[in-house]
Amino acid sequence: MNGSAGATRVALPHPAAASRADAPAPGRGPGVPRWARVWPVAALWMIPVLVTSTQTYLFLQHRQERHLSFVAALVWQGLPWLFWALMTPALFWLGRRYPLERKAFPRNVAVHLAASLAMSPGHVALSALTGRLIGQESYVKVSFLEIFSKLMSLYLDIELIIYWGLLAIVHASDYHRKYRERALAAAQLETKLVQAELQALKMQLHPHFLFNTLHAIAVLVRKQETQASVRMITGLSELLRMALESAGKQIVPLKQELDFLDRYLEIEKTRFQDRLTVRTDVAPEALDAEIPNLILQPIVENAIRHGIAPRASSGSVTIAARREDHRLVVEVTDDGKGLSEGWAGEASEGTGLGNVRARLRQLYPGDHRLTIARRPEGGVLATVAVPFRPARAPAPEELRAHG
Repeated sequence: MNGSAGATRVALPHPAAASRADAPAPGRGPGVPRWARVWPVAALWMIPVLVTSTQTYLFLQHRQERHLSFVAALVWQGLPWLFWALMTPALFWLGRRYPLERKAFPRNVAVHLAASLAMSPGHVALSALTGRLIGQESYVKVSFLEIFSKLMSLYLDIELIIYWGLLAIVHASDYHRKYRERALAAAQLETKLVQAELQALKMQLHPHFLFNTLHAIAVLVRKQETQASVRMITGLSELLRMALESAGKQIVPLKQELDFLDRYLEIEKTRFQDRLTVRTDVAPEALDAEIPNLILQPIVENAIRHGIAPRASSGSVTIAARREDHRLVVEVTDDGKGLSEGWAGEASEGTGLGNVRARLRQLYPGDHRLTIARRPEGGVLATVAVPFRPARAPAPEELRAHG
């Protein structure tokens, strides 16, 4: 072969260029129009077309007396690359239909080997035809079959590399897509599991609180304290209404949680009459912060039940909330008898506090704090700290649902 044949070899790009050109093909979506999938592939196949055409044009300017125009070089190199562009959909179909996996691996390798040997002559044949079309001397002097045979012997290895390189792109893109699908499915499954666990914990809290309140009403009824019983039943119905309105919500604004807590404390004040005093100290900026739904009621109930109820004298419960840097800190303080001598931290917690701690772990893994500590002056201090996040405004459909 003369210098022109050498130019043809220079004109073929590195297989990596062809691989990069075909990369977008796997990104098909079910709702994407066919033309929107084809044009990016066609546009990227222009990269090897322009690269090889420019190489051929510049190379032959110094190797031939009759200079080759850039348009002729573009036709010579562009039309053969068009063959691989047209074969791309078929190659991607074959790659997905016969994946190189352990199952049926020998058969699928044989299929791709046959396909690569069948496709490879196409590019070479078009190179020979376009060389004759533009009147390239070394292509016109000999027969088509002779030039085709020589080009095949020179470039068969490169053509096979192009095919198997594109096949590797197919498998890489499919493995990446499957990995993302599995990761998404795992994340969705984990989210559903967390939601189910949180909902189960909430369902435990409701009966726990309801049982204690009904027990208190029963005590008042036995004492024939009719007015107090009616007030507690009315307050309980209001609490249940608020609980039903917030059903399914894991996160609510602090002001909504405090509103629920106020209704609960009204019931407790009816039980204890003048023995219970409640104080609040809530910073204005904390009112719109997010907090887990029904997270404070078990803590306040615990303070009243174990701190105030055992005493013959009156007692007080203080609820404070403030922002500390990037955290919302809520403190529930009582001046009761304090923790028992055998208090062993989490091991001594009952259903209410245990559920509170479990919900915090689910909602804020590694980014929360729940502490129960003795106060030097007597009583107990319970502290809840969660990330400070402003509560989102309710969506219009939510407002309509509750309107």
